Amino acid sequence: MTAIEIRNKFLNYFKEKGHKIIPSAPLIPENDPSVLFTTAGMHPLVPYLLGEKHPEGTRLADYQKCLRTVDIDEVGDNRHLTFFEMLGNWSLGDYFKNESIRYSMEFLTKELNIPIEKLSVTCFAGDNDAPRDEETARIWKEVGMPEERIYYFGKDDNWWIAGDEGPCGPDTEIFYDTGKPACSDKCNPSCSCGKYVEIWNNVFMEYYKNPNGTYTKLKQRNVDTGLGLERMNMLLQGKETPFDTEIFKPVMDELAKLAKNDSIESRRIVAEHLRSSMMIIADGGKPSNIDRGYILRRLIRRMIRHLNKLQIDLNLLPELINLNMEVLKEMYPELNQNKENIVNTIIEEKNKFAKTLENGERELQKELNKLREKNSSTLSAETVFRLYETYGFPPEVTKEIASENSFKVDLETFDKLFKEHQEKSRIGSEQKFKGGLADQTEETIAYHTATHLLHKALQIVLGEHATQKGSNITQERLRFDFAHPQKVTKEELEEVEKIVNEQIQKDLPVTCEEMSYDEAKKSGAMGLFENKYGDKVKVYTIGDFSKEICGGPHVTNTGVLGTFKIKKEEASSAGVRRIKAILIK
Repeated sequence: MTAIEIRNKFLNYFKEKGHKIIPSAPLIPENDPSVLFTTAGMHPLVPYLLGEKHPEGTRLADYQKCLRTVDIDEVGDNRHLTFFEMLGNWSLGDYFKNESIRYSMEFLTKELNIPIEKLSVTCFAGDNDAPRDEETARIWKEVGMPEERIYYFGKDDNWWIAGDEGPCGPDTEIFYDTGKPACSDKCNPSCSCGKYVEIWNNVFMEYYKNPNGTYTKLKQRNVDTGLGLERMNMLLQGKETPFDTEIFKPVMDELAKLAKNDSIESRRIVAEHLRSSMMIIADGGKPSNIDRGYILRRLIRRMIRHLNKLQIDLNLLPELINLNMEVLKEMYPELNQNKENIVNTIIEEKNKFAKTLENGERELQKELNKLREKNSSTLSAETVFRLYETYGFPPEVTKEIASENSFKVDLETFDKLFKEHQEKSRIGSEQKFKGGLADQTEETIAYHTATHLLHKALQIVLGEHATQKGSNITQERLRFDFAHPQKVTKEELEEVEKIVNEQIQKDLPVTCEEMSYDEAKKSGAMGLFENKYGDKVKVYTIGDFSKEICGGPHVTNTGVLGTFKIKKEEASSAGVRRIKAILIK
């Protein structure tokens, strides 16, 4: 069974169970840029998990493109991926544990024909915040799961939350037995020996974790599930790694043909990072030195380093991109729709990185000359790290060049510095979730509404090309990215600010209507990422000033916003400007 067949079986199954199929949200979040990328299916749906009414109803199913950046440096082993697809079914205050578990069991055993003997499950063991989930265990027994394959674990294993606060709850995880021998008598699904592989996570989202660490009940109970497509595809085909499946194998085989110095690790890195980079660019990503642009740059440059290690001519990159597009065309037609931009972006970044390698090598030679003058034979870890962080110069290349010049490299200390750097990056990435759609305070809702006023004002002053390219909202300020080819003048900014404040002073009503996407466009509503909308959308109208497709929530009248003040205007990336603004009450 191929990946596209698994996806289609999943969506058709849940459609028959009364779920509306909604499209995948873009990898680059439209209204929740508190995360660098969409990392889980729940991110675009947070307002609805908290009680907002979804235009498609209370039962939803989708496939969601996801990208997680924490494990970039682990890619190259037999399992880690940055980009992956998550299949999910959702209940927004509709069904709960009973139906969720029964649907999962039926889909796995009847639709995918997995023998029940291959399956084990885990449940929440309970603590001071929430009770032991015996109800879930009971339902699993009722659908045929033997008691000896039902396990209880604590919050680290069986409680799901994105970030430090927000909607959360106990979960039940479903594991597939690969048939590998148990590592010990105590081997169970919490073990990392490889015998058990998690395939599906059903989250029973009925709590909200507050900033002070306490938990309160949500006003509705939700089900949020996630099934990893690449992992399921690998297991059903009896493959050892995702790189052995049809998603990656054609590219892996082509790399093996082209490589003059073959390495399975390098081929996996090139194949994985190429796919991830193409997906990010197709959804509007551009390389830069900050935030998600830096992640994209890092992926492309790591891919290029490993093409060099494989001794593959970098001029063959367009051919590799075309091959990947051919492999993925049925799953992700947006790649071919953005083919020219994808090719141009990756080639341009490849050319820039060639200069980076040149600059890094020049700096390294300077450092080696200094060591010769001091009669020292060891290049310090700090120097290796500085070359890596400042010039993007790979430590393995530093070591190779140093060895050729009879110098040792303190890579042990470098590894420690690098791990500290990774940990800071990981924490920073996790903190990105703070202040996002999960943070529905009065302040963030006000800023969310203000972005609509700002968006329209920019188009009035600068022209209709000034469309939204991203936003970032916290309780203290808003950040808004928009298309514009040059710096916005002081006079233009003053005019934008004036227009926004005039609409606030008018105390315009903010209303919401549900309609089809086509009706919304005909009505003049602005909307981005056209392929992400379902059959029905929410349209927020602010008086006679602004009309925009958006998930919400918003204030009811503009008069509560206070005074709008632009604090800064700057470049974000090529052809994109950024405004930072505050509301003063």
